[in-house]
Amino acid sequence: MTYLRYAFLAIILMIALMLALANRALVTLSLWPGTVSSLVGADYTVTLPLFVVIGAATGLGLVMGLVWEWLRERGYRAEAARAKRELDKLRAAQGVPTDAAAVKPRRDEVLAILDEPSNR
Repeated sequence: MTYLRYAFLAIILMIALMLALANRALVTLSLWPGTVSSLVGADYTVTLPLFVVIGAATGLGLVMGLVWEWLRERGYRAEAARAKRELDKLRAAQGVPTDAAAVKPRRDEVLAILDEPSNR
């Protein structure tokens, strides 16, 4: 399975490399349109290869999406933490160990039957 993952990553890298080589032309990015920059009195421009602009925009979009999703799920994480604290209090009141290492996970009966050595 790891070889398949490495092959997939190699294909993605090859596509990104071909995209970069095909888009080497320089583009000029301006902070303001021409009319606004003449009113403001400052023209902030930068000239970069197109693949850098595409990569930076993609990376910025990914980071913004991850931050947005992390903030959106904040309420769910807080509710889960409250539920865990309440469960730990209830377990402590009943004398059941609260740490995860002391709690023995329940085993599925079907998996237990399949794991038993056969008597053949």
